[in-house]
Amino acid sequence: MSRVCDVCGKKPAVGYKVSHSARHTKRRWEPNLQSVRALVDGKPKRLSVCTRCLKAGKVTKAGPTRVRKESAKKEA
Repeated sequence: MSRVCDVCGKKPAVGYKVSHSARHTKRRWEPNLQSVRALVDGKPKRLSVCTRCLKAGKVTKAGPTRVRKESAKKEA
């Protein structure tokens, strides 16, 4: 599974770990991705979303009641 946010496209950042003696070692900073059931086109789908997008409300979570409400709106 790639470590990329499905909403904003945030990827791992690459840089150097610098010790006290100033030695450089390559390393990666991974985004904080959470696996979330979200509504995509009215249907629940599993996405990996960064916590910044979750906090900003860019994702509509798909709980059991929300899925039922969305399907009832489409039928009416």
